[in-house]
Amino acid sequence: MKKKLLSVLLCLSMTASMLIGCSAGSEDGGSDESSGSNSAGTTEMEVEGDYTELEVWTFIELHQQFYMDMAEKWNEEHPDKKVKLVLSNLAYDDMHNKLSLALESGEGAPDVVDIELGKFPAFMTGKIGLMDLTSAIEPYKANVVESRLNIYGKDGAYYGFPTHVGATMAFYNTELLEEAGVDYTTIKTWDDFKNAGVTYYEKTGKQFACVETTAQWMINLMLAQKGGDYLAEDGSLDLTNDKMVEVLQYIKDMQDTGAFSTIPGGQPDNEEAYPVYNSGDYAVQIMPFWQTSRYVNYMSDLSGKVAIAAPPVWNESDPVKTIGGGGTGTAVVKDSENADLAAEVFAYIKLSEEANEEVWNVLGFDPVNTAVWTDTELTQNPDNQFVQFFNTYPFDPLLTIQDGISSLESLTDEKFPSINNEFCTVTLNNIYEEGMDVKEALEQSQETLVNEFGE
Repeated sequence: MKKKLLSVLLCLSMTASMLIGCSAGSEDGGSDESSGSNSAGTTEMEVEGDYTELEVWTFIELHQQFYMDMAEKWNEEHPDKKVKLVLSNLAYDDMHNKLSLALESGEGAPDVVDIELGKFPAFMTGKIGLMDLTSAIEPYKANVVESRLNIYGKDGAYYGFPTHVGATMAFYNTELLEEAGVDYTTIKTWDDFKNAGVTYYEKTGKQFACVETTAQWMINLMLAQKGGDYLAEDGSLDLTNDKMVEVLQYIKDMQDTGAFSTIPGGQPDNEEAYPVYNSGDYAVQIMPFWQTSRYVNYMSDLSGKVAIAAPPVWNESDPVKTIGGGGTGTAVVKDSENADLAAEVFAYIKLSEEANEEVWNVLGFDPVNTAVWTDTELTQNPDNQFVQFFNTYPFDPLLTIQDGISSLESLTDEKFPSINNEFCTVTLNNIYEEGMDVKEALEQSQETLVNEFGE
């Protein structure tokens, strides 16, 4: 069953992977799960005895089975609080639009709903129709990566249960690098990364890593490590700030060495890019941890050839080592008659150790509950397909950067979907495909978005 579920998820996710790069920025969009599924349908649990029925909406087909499996475990452990989940899988846009209308009208909303990261800020404006989940999260909070809670938070309260960390990591094709005399373990800083790329290119004539044009995985990482963002402290648009210019210019300088180039599809998580990596035309990916699932399913020729490592930093003493990429927050509707029970149940389904073990076993994602990160029977299980694929234990580098996982503040702002869309359809293309000056391209996009926002 688990292999079948993973297969379903990954087939659907190829559509999803375009979204964070080219529009609203998702987890799931660009991400790890299916935000692009057009399938619809309702699934009901079978529960004996007394129970409370909870209506659940999702745009991710796999979540239906996962939620039911975990709800069954909840019922076994809490026979006096049994629940019956009635799960509806809706098309991505349809579900979010339907939820918005239901919350505005006060009619027709579910008890529980998955909201994609790029859409979440829209539900945090005005009168918030989602339940404050802070108290439900509290029993698990000590072990949950705080930055992943914060992306679904506002004014000190949390409104969504995260699905995974999505820590941005480095994926090195060690077979290719060893042939070129490059030791990935010596790459600690971005200067090391750039210089290794030049060495690799000189030895092989092939590309070291890609320059993104339809996503911001590496860009957001580098920006966060510098302490930069897309918005100023007062929330106003600030695309032309010095740190933004420095990051994009640094990447442009990497491109100018010849060792780094744009890639088919504009980013590594793309059906056009998978075969390019699979054939060895590029040696490195800087991607969120959930890229493990893409390797296993779409780049199978690389089995046993890829090491996962902590990503480069600007300076080894930098406090921010990585950031989470993508995300789907599971929310509870505040006016639900069963809101309190729903919050308790879904805190268990999303944050408990039992649930997070399955997030790794079934999906290959980095669980938000870090208590499972040190369980070597789980993380080094020789029967696990992800352990079998990579030539390093995937959780070893996670443990080295555990205390340095951050996020960009702007990801939770209602402006970010438009910023993301502008960057991934205009700004990055202008710089890395058309050769436009970095500052000029940013000024052009700043003007476009200022007009859109009315600032």
